[in-house]
Amino acid sequence: MFVVMKSATYLSKKPATPGMENRKGVVLQAHIDMVPQKNEETEHNFETDPIKPYIDGEWVTAEGTTLGADNGMGMAACLAVLASKDIEHGPLEVLLTIDEEAGMTGAFGLQAGWLEGEILLNTDSEQEGEVYMGCAGGVDGALTLDITREALPADYQSVKLVVKGLKGGHSGCDIHTGRGNANKILGRFLFGHAQELGLRLTSFTGGSLRNAIPREASAIVSLPAANVDQLNALFAHFKDVLVAELGRVETDINLFTESLDAAEDILVEADQIRFINMLNACPNGVIRMSDDIEGVVETSLNVGVITTEADKITVLCLIRSLIDSGRSNVEGMLKAVGSLAGANCAFGGAYPGWKPDADSEVMHLFRETYENIYGRVPNIMVIHAGLECGLFKEPYPEMDMISFGPTIKFPHSPDEKVQIETVALFWEQMVAILKNIPVKA
Repeated sequence: MFVVMKSATYLSKKPATPGMENRKGVVLQAHIDMVPQKNEETEHNFETDPIKPYIDGEWVTAEGTTLGADNGMGMAACLAVLASKDIEHGPLEVLLTIDEEAGMTGAFGLQAGWLEGEILLNTDSEQEGEVYMGCAGGVDGALTLDITREALPADYQSVKLVVKGLKGGHSGCDIHTGRGNANKILGRFLFGHAQELGLRLTSFTGGSLRNAIPREASAIVSLPAANVDQLNALFAHFKDVLVAELGRVETDINLFTESLDAAEDILVEADQIRFINMLNACPNGVIRMSDDIEGVVETSLNVGVITTEADKITVLCLIRSLIDSGRSNVEGMLKAVGSLAGANCAFGGAYPGWKPDADSEVMHLFRETYENIYGRVPNIMVIHAGLECGLFKEPYPEMDMISFGPTIKFPHSPDEKVQIETVALFWEQMVAILKNIPVKA
């Protein structure tokens, strides 16, 4: 039975199995929400339509949408332990949080005194053979540019510029892979050719989540009819340039134009220039690698979502960093870009990182248990993504935590998939860890 706490977080408790009452209490934790991403051509309502999973070789994936293995696999494992009658464990709690992907409000709402356990096993990691003992913190940034519009000249042709086919992915786990950002790519083209072609901008739309690398972006522009052929040629050439730059990573990149009827009012030229310059100058991707942990990103920024309304354009970003000073540095970059463009810059939803603990008892237990089962040691990692553990540490600073899970590829994108074999390994590890939890001091 679950109790719904004030933050809409779900908490259930299960007594220890006979003979295990003297073990340290364990909290199994997962989040119940998923990232609702779909391909542009996929018809799917995430509020009403079921996910359509299917087996593809050694993987399970979904038809045209995210699968929800992040964090559905972890939640399923937590519930399976609750339902089991033969798994050995000490005093047990299961904590299921809401809204991890959009704002971590469930984790933010966790209060001191709710949990009794001394150890927390977070199930939101995505590579079997790795166990996590630290993560990045983050903050949302928003640049809002007020705009004024004017009527479209009568002799102008309207065109939609489209960038799609990019891989996208998780703006933490995948930010170092060199994948294209559709917002930045389209902004780059506008910066390079808007003045040359006499382009006038009506709207710019790209991405859907601040924590997902945008796969698609589009802009509605208008230009003198005599320049349309030149636009098409330049956009086709730009695609060739991108294939040469990104082709080893982005194998399906696609750029094309669509002719439109007369567009709505356009931005006045001064506001258009301010927006295009702001987008092109905005930092994106890896800002700095960690000096302390080899191969781990320290600080990054993702230009995640761009929306256009009648009187403003908004650019939503997510800054991540292992260190507070790194986050503050990028906040300053974003403020400076906004100031130069005359845009308002605001930050919100900040969440702390999770500082690694080299003396973690449960980390050493996981390593020993893993080696006993498989004859090899797991990789002990720090992740450049926001795990809820950093927030849990605030009301429970003494709680010992690790994070582990099965192998999930391309989370936060319609290519998301989970490796079937690793689900069994993940389950085997969880059962073994619960059995070997030490006695209370």
